Amino acid sequence: MDLIQTIALSTGLAWASGLRLYLVVFLAGALSYFGYLQLPQTLAMLQNPLVMGVAAVMAIAELIADKIPAFDSIWDGFQTFIRIPAGALLAAFAMGEVDPAWIVAAGLIGGTITAGTHFAKAGSRLAINASPEPFSNWLASFGEEGMVLGGLWAMLASPVLFLGMLAVFLVLAGFLLVKLWGFVRRLLRRV
Repeated sequence: MDLIQTIALSTGLAWASGLRLYLVVFLAGALSYFGYLQLPQTLAMLQNPLVMGVAAVMAIAELIADKIPAFDSIWDGFQTFIRIPAGALLAAFAMGEVDPAWIVAAGLIGGTITAGTHFAKAGSRLAINASPEPFSNWLASFGEEGMVLGGLWAMLASPVLFLGMLAVFLVLAGFLLVKLWGFVRRLLRRV
């Protein structure tokens, strides 16, 4: 695996983990198991049937939880403590067997990417939940799943294109987080 592919894998797993951690773990393991994705030895455990099975069960639970307005925000609240460290670990382990300094740096960057993605997702879902109808919630949920699938496909098909799209996403997520912080502040003042 060359450097660009390794960076795309590391950042891609981190980014997608902020949206759908369990789906990412399942897909990475399954794609690797069937030979469509070459994972470094440090991520070989994702191919283990036990890991893939647990990830699949949790992905289904998340698929359902994410479609229930208000409950999805509670789910995201709990997932804050799972997605961010897991995304950091996936990013670090995706570097393979390299100098430990590179692994720590990838974990720090990966954790930051996962956190930004997670908070943009959770914050936007909190704003969507203010709407009384469930359809916008379902549309957002299916959109997030589509983003994960499309992002992982782009990561594999064209790592350079993926990294460019990731840069654009991170800028937009930063802008969204600033706007959402204003929304949350106004919401807290009302309470």
